[in-house]
Amino acid sequence: MKVAVVCETLPDERRVALVPDAVPRLAKAGLTIGVETGAGDAAGFPDDAYRDAGAEVGTDVLDGAGVLLAVQPPAPEQVDRLAEGALVVSFLPAPRELHLIAAIRDSGRTALAMELIPRISRAQSMDALSSQALVAGYRCAIIAAERLPRFFPMSMTAAGNVPPAKVLVVGAGVAGLQAIATARRLGAVVKAYDVRTAAAEEVRSVGADFIDLDLPALDGAAGYAREMNEERARLQRERLTPHVAAADAVITTAAVPGRPAPVVVTREMVAAMRPGAVVVDLAAEQGGNVEGSQPGREVMIGNARVWGGRNVPSQMPGQASQLYATNLTNLLLLMTEDGSVRPDLDDEIVAGCCVVHAGEVRHEPTRDLLAAKEA
Repeated sequence: MKVAVVCETLPDERRVALVPDAVPRLAKAGLTIGVETGAGDAAGFPDDAYRDAGAEVGTDVLDGAGVLLAVQPPAPEQVDRLAEGALVVSFLPAPRELHLIAAIRDSGRTALAMELIPRISRAQSMDALSSQALVAGYRCAIIAAERLPRFFPMSMTAAGNVPPAKVLVVGAGVAGLQAIATARRLGAVVKAYDVRTAAAEEVRSVGADFIDLDLPALDGAAGYAREMNEERARLQRERLTPHVAAADAVITTAAVPGRPAPVVVTREMVAAMRPGAVVVDLAAEQGGNVEGSQPGREVMIGNARVWGGRNVPSQMPGQASQLYATNLTNLLLLMTEDGSVRPDLDDEIVAGCCVVHAGEVRHEPTRDLLAAKEA
């Protein structure tokens, strides 16, 4: 069976779905790999590297392919070039991609969404949300250090001592923990807050102090936080305000799956920060943890510089692609038998990430959204 890897079409997407190192693993399973010319260039993987690994490289790799691998959702015209009953695997955010999902449904093809991989131990090697959050968390800490007009580490000199920067991280999932660990390595003093019970121990394990706001925990399914009501949100902002004001840099990474990002830091809280302070909002694309942040832009609120994240993993495309390619490869090999990819919907991993199969939208929230649009 032929597996196709295409050039990403979004202007700010530099990742590629498969890297050369992954090709031999798939070829050993009996799959033929076709890579569109130039697909890996932006991530640092030239066409010759794919050829050397055993892949076919050209402009017509989509034609008749049984599997399409991508980072961002492909265009409907790309899907149309695949074989009947073909499989599409990519990130597939339903609210933005209902037209594509309907097209895949109507064509009888199958679509798996990498953001829906279940959070279970057997699926850890396929968990693309976690792998890309790792990259984003690291990058956020570097961005904060670049933009803060002072040292991160403490410096002791003949001219006097320079105290370390104070960094506050809000949200201690994979991205938040990586941001904490990176800021610590750069020498900052780090505090962190999260609404989940397990977060306190995780925060301390990477060397930061956990902030206890004396509020009930909000543990949700699969290790995520659940949505809070407005009264709890008000109390949280009120009690978090002095910690924001005391920080030189604030990094926010809080998210609730399937919903807009919660507003954790208001304009007033940012305006109370000292001159030169920096705020990095990783959740800006999902509505923002910081009131007034804008994805892909820097804005000034009071005396603080607010940086809104936009496709942050793509800013480190090489390693982000390597991690994502490993996730994809492990998922593909789970479904491969005798040189063919056959999704087994009795497998909880495949069933959990399957959006469309054989003319049916199987993912209930997506099915509801599509039904409402088509009503």
